[in-house]
Amino acid sequence: MWQHNYQPVGGSLGLSAVAAAVPIVVLFILLGVWRKPAWMAAMSALASALVVSLAVYGMPLKLAVISTLYGAAYGLFPIAWIVFSSIMLYRLAVDTGKFEIIKDSVGNLTDDRRLQAIFIAFSFGAFIEGAAGFGAPVAVSGAMLAGLGFDPFYAAGICLLANTAPVAFGSIGIPVTTLANVTGLPVLALSSMVGRLCAMISVIIPGYLIVVMAGWARAVEVLPAIIACGVSFAVMQLMVSNFIGPELTDIMSSLTCIIVMVAVLKLWKPKTIMRLATDHPVTAAMKQHSGSEMFTAWLPYLLLVVFVLAWGAPAIKTAIDTWTHGLIPSFLPKAASGLNGLNVPGLHNLITRIPPVTAKPAPYAAVFTLNWLSASGTACLLATLASALLLGVKPKRLAGIYVATFKQLSFAMLTIASMLGLAYLMNYSGMTSTLGLALATTGVAFPFFSAVVGWMGVFLTGSDTSANALFGNLQVVTATALHLNPVLTASVNSAAGVMGKMISVQSIAVAVAATGMTSADESRLFRFTIKHSVILMVAMGLIALVYAYLVPAWVPIVPPK
Repeated sequence: MWQHNYQPVGGSLGLSAVAAAVPIVVLFILLGVWRKPAWMAAMSALASALVVSLAVYGMPLKLAVISTLYGAAYGLFPIAWIVFSSIMLYRLAVDTGKFEIIKDSVGNLTDDRRLQAIFIAFSFGAFIEGAAGFGAPVAVSGAMLAGLGFDPFYAAGICLLANTAPVAFGSIGIPVTTLANVTGLPVLALSSMVGRLCAMISVIIPGYLIVVMAGWARAVEVLPAIIACGVSFAVMQLMVSNFIGPELTDIMSSLTCIIVMVAVLKLWKPKTIMRLATDHPVTAAMKQHSGSEMFTAWLPYLLLVVFVLAWGAPAIKTAIDTWTHGLIPSFLPKAASGLNGLNVPGLHNLITRIPPVTAKPAPYAAVFTLNWLSASGTACLLATLASALLLGVKPKRLAGIYVATFKQLSFAMLTIASMLGLAYLMNYSGMTSTLGLALATTGVAFPFFSAVVGWMGVFLTGSDTSANALFGNLQVVTATALHLNPVLTASVNSAAGVMGKMISVQSIAVAVAATGMTSADESRLFRFTIKHSVILMVAMGLIALVYAYLVPAWVPIVPPK
C-alpha cells in the first residue's frame, strides 16, 4: 500500500507546495496569459500533474493512471451527462419554435434587459441549481439568455456570476450533506452556518450582476427590483438553512424569489427601459400568445422541474437505486456501503492518507457511483423525451437534435473529463493536501485562508461537493489545532468554495458551449470572471474573520464527543 507524503521536496512544506502548484500555474498561464482553449489548458495541466505526481511525489504509475481515469469517468458521469441532457432540452425548445414563445413571455413580463438578466440568470438559475446542480443552471439559463438576444459572452458571464448564490445548497443540498459525512459534524449545524455565510453574499449578487452588466447608474434605476430579488432569496435561504436543513434551501429560496420578482415586475416598471444595441425597435411590443400556447412552450422546462424534483425525492431515488443495484453484474466490485457504488479496481483503499489531513492513518477510498437511472442527467433526458413525445417530434428529428448537441458539447466534455482527471490525480497523489496544509500554516489568519482553501478546491474540481469531500476534514483538523470552531472553517470551505465555481474550467466550458461561443472565447471568459471570483472570495474570507473573532457566539457550537 502506497502512503502519502505531503512534504516530498526535502521535507519542506513550502517547497513541496511550490511543486504541487505547478499544474495550477500551467492552467492559469495557458488560459489567462496565452489565451489557449480550455481543453488544451486542461490537458496540459493534467500532463504536468502527471509528471509532478510521478517524479516528485513518487506515486506509482498504475495508481496515477487509474486515479486520472477515475476522475475523467466522474467528469463524464454525472457532470457531463447532466449538461448534455440540459442542452438537448434547450435545443428541442428552439428546434420546435417554442423558445420564441418563451422569449415573448419573458419580454411581456419585462422588456428591460437588466430585469430579464436577474430573473433568468439569478432567480430561475437558482431553482435549476437547487433541483439539479452541477452544470445545469449555467447551461439552461445561459442558453435562454443567448436565445433572448443577449450577447453570448455576457450571457455566459452573467450566469456564471449569478450561480454563486445557490451552489452551496445545490442539487438537493448534497454539498452540505457531503460535508457533514466527511467531517462528522451535525448536518444542521453546518447547514445553519453555511446559510449565515451565504446569505450575506446572496443579498448583494443581483445588484452585483447589474453593476457588472450596466454600471452603477443604470443599476440604481432598477434598485427596487434588485432589493426585492436579493432580500427575498437571502432571507429565505437563511431561514430554511437554519430551521429546516440543506435539502430544500435552494428550492424554497428560488421559488420565493421567482414569485416576488413576478409580482414586482407586474406592479412596477423602471422609468428608463434598458435595451441591447442589437434590439430592434419592435422589441418593446412582444407578440401576445394564448394560455395554451404559453403552457405548451414552457412544457419542456415544466417537465424538467417535475422530473428532477421527483428523481431527487429520497423515496423515489432509493427505490430506483435499489432496482438498478440488483442489475449490476456480480463480477463487478460492489462497494460495501451505498447503492450502485463500485470500488475502483487497482485504486480503492490502496493509498494511505496520514495526519494532519486525517486524524490517523486511513485508507483512501475510491468508489464510483453508477446511479445511471436516478442521476439528475437521466431525469433531464427523460424530460426531453417526454417533451418530444408531447410536442409531436418524430424520432428522426430527435436523433438529429441529439447529434447536434453532441457536436456542440464535444470539446466541453473533453475539458470536463480532463479537469476532473487532473483534480483526482492531485487528490490521490497528495498534491492537493500539500497545498491545503501550506495555507493552514497561516495561524490566526486561517479563517480567511480557509476561504482560499475552499475556493481552490472548487476551482480544481468544478464542484462544491467535491471540494467539501476533499478539504472538509482538513478544515476541521486545522481548526481544532488552532482552537477555532470547526463548524465555522468547514462551513467557510463550502460557502467560499462557490466563488471558485465561476472560474472552474468545467463551468466555463459549459457556459461557452451553451451560449454558442467558440473555444477561443474560453480564455476571454476566464479573464472576465477571475477578478469577480477573487473579489467575492476575499469578501467571504473577511466575513469568516468577523465570525471567528468578533461574533463567535453566532457560530453553532458542537459539544465534543
